[in-house]
Amino acid sequence: MALWLPVAGLLLGVIIGFAFRLSFPPDYARYTALAILAGLDAVVGAARAALERRYDNELFVSGLVSNMILAALLTFVGDRLGVDLSVAAVVAFGVRLFDNVAGVRRRLLGIGQR
Repeated sequence: MALWLPVAGLLLGVIIGFAFRLSFPPDYARYTALAILAGLDAVVGAARAALERRYDNELFVSGLVSNMILAALLTFVGDRLGVDLSVAAVVAFGVRLFDNVAGVRRRLLGIGQR
């Protein structure tokens, strides 16, 4: 059950987003993109942890919130300095996302189980 809870929440959010046609001002586009990327990273990481039988709800929520706050702060500071620091968050979340997807794939295929 714990494995499908984050996935169900993600799907519900996507459905709500398409149903209500939410839009954000262009000034917040990078913040929104990083929030979505942080959310995807947390959900895929939770799926991997559940498959590996080490899922912890407190860890999931704290990781989601702290990643979103850190990404927003990097983007905000970068905007104030005139440097695109959001690229650092995109690279970090991208690497983690691909690593977690690979871990989920390995577990589903039964490769590398201990």
